[in-house]
Amino acid sequence: MEHFSQFMSATLNVFEAQKQMAERAVAQVSDEGLRTALDAHTNSIAVIMKHVAGNLISRWTDFLTTDGEKPDRNRDDEFVDTFSTREELLAYWERGWSVLFESLNSLGPEDLKTTVYIRGDAHTVPLAIQRSLGHTCYHVGQIVQVARIQADDEWNTLTIPRGQSEQFNRERWGEGKPGK
Repeated sequence: MEHFSQFMSATLNVFEAQKQMAERAVAQVSDEGLRTALDAHTNSIAVIMKHVAGNLISRWTDFLTTDGEKPDRNRDDEFVDTFSTREELLAYWERGWSVLFESLNSLGPEDLKTTVYIRGDAHTVPLAIQRSLGHTCYHVGQIVQVARIQADDEWNTLTIPRGQSEQFNRERWGEGKPGK
């Protein structure tokens, strides 16, 4: 039980951190910037967010009992910007994350032994969780990168600012190095 609790706590923590990072990046981008792709071969932030939310809804709705690729999912439509406003986009984004968090919070230790399916392929529950986490992190990285480019000189860093690692470490640990 302890390992299950630690695993789920860590999983929820990383998903939440990724959600917050994306949202902090998106907050720095204009409405127009959300909808602007860097070139004809890339997706806008709005499209990436729509895809992430659609994926989370499909994968995590009835997670233990139905294939993660739901019959009513239109994945190709996720790559078309169809939201009229930022608020509509953010509401859909929030819906995806809510489905994920509700499903993860409903899991018990015995569920880790369950086999689930994604596009007909068998996955252990831990593998399906890690697959979703990896997919989400990949796209959050895209959101942050595109947001950084869109925000240009107005960007506020989401992590330790470039060239300030030593200062951060001193503030965190004082003059000594961590672990010493």
